[in-house]
Amino acid sequence: MEHRWIFLSVGVGALMSAIGVSVVNIVLPVVSRDFGVDVSTIEWVITVYLLIVSGLLLSFGRLGDLRGHKVVYLTGLTILVFAAPLCGLAQNAPMLIATRALQALGAAMVFSNSPAILTKNFPATQRGQVLGLQSMMTYLGLTIGPSLGGWLTTQFSWRAVFFINLPLGLLALWLGARFIPRDAPAESRESFDVMGAVTFIVALVLLLFALNQGHAWGWTSPAILAMLVAALLLGALFLRIEQSVPSPMLDLTLFQRRLFSAATVSAVANYICIYSTLFLMPFYLIQARGLSAAQAGLLLTAQPFVMAISAPISGALSDKIGSRLLATTGMLLLAFGTLGLARLGVEASLNDVVVALALVGLGTGLFTSPNNSALMGAAPRHRQGIAASVLATARNGGMVLGVGLAGAIFSTVQTQLGGTLFDAISAGLLAAAVVALLGAATSAVRG
Repeated sequence: MEHRWIFLSVGVGALMSAIGVSVVNIVLPVVSRDFGVDVSTIEWVITVYLLIVSGLLLSFGRLGDLRGHKVVYLTGLTILVFAAPLCGLAQNAPMLIATRALQALGAAMVFSNSPAILTKNFPATQRGQVLGLQSMMTYLGLTIGPSLGGWLTTQFSWRAVFFINLPLGLLALWLGARFIPRDAPAESRESFDVMGAVTFIVALVLLLFALNQGHAWGWTSPAILAMLVAALLLGALFLRIEQSVPSPMLDLTLFQRRLFSAATVSAVANYICIYSTLFLMPFYLIQARGLSAAQAGLLLTAQPFVMAISAPISGALSDKIGSRLLATTGMLLLAFGTLGLARLGVEASLNDVVVALALVGLGTGLFTSPNNSALMGAAPRHRQGIAASVLATARNGGMVLGVGLAGAIFSTVQTQLGGTLFDAISAGLLAAAVVALLGAATSAVRG
């Protein structure tokens, strides 16, 4: 019974976080029109969130190992609850972007510690199952979010979508404080690697920012080249620091395990593909096909709905048959589903849209739980916080790269190649399908 309450505590937090992410995606075209800004500007509502989350995940995961995962997790939930209404009250695009940055701070604390809490409190024989159930809660939030966000936007305003996380956030805080065991620091005599943390954050943010803005500023512009070079040098310095300090923020020996490294690369590919799809499909449905936000949101629920069903099943199966077959099959299905979306045109029926989205959801659901379980299981118990933050960094880094890739192709096809809106969306989705095929290849060789 105690285990069920621990899972529910983390599961409600996952549900809240997923709703918070998915409602933002569906209202972006409406917010863009309301504030009178273009796609490249409003894209920062997503990008700044993902940049900050990605940069801080390793730091907060390591902090959880040193100070206890519960306290860091609950602090993150508190920040999320505080930031949600601030987003809804934003008066312009810069204010919305700034409040989303505050949300990202809390989200990094939650994402980097929740898998570690579950892995530490459940036996290894149930790891795939419980992580699958957590994925189910996440996908349930992704299912609810678009339709609820579209309905709230149609009935009231896009601002209303940011207030729906208040009751869920307060519930998650109460459950977490009441039922999550207070874990003692795993290695109390180890210190926090401040130099490694700062170097990693700056290097990753510079890299992701350059990749995101390269198409807008020009890949050979001095600013982009300077950021890429600086990111490369700082990345090399970070690796040098981690090899020399006694208590590294990132234990590089984890990547010597083929299962851990292959699962990480596959996760990055998975989220590049998924977030390219999540970014492009609202523009296809709302701007290209003329659907309302509510109609588009309802259609987009097909993907997370199937994910919510398949994730716990694949997680339980991975406890019995391993992760490689399920994860590789999932990535292949994701590639075919994304290819189906890329082939949609103005004459495509809505049933065709739903089928392709469902196939994307099935592939993702089959992949995520076994892959997460394999990655977490490949790390020793005293490195669970680092493993969880590597997993979350792979997810959020993949998301940033997905938005950047989709945005770059979308803008290039429309502005430089003179393509139509359909051409731009299709090109972005085709690139995402190729990335998913690469992810299937890395998953197949995990051992």
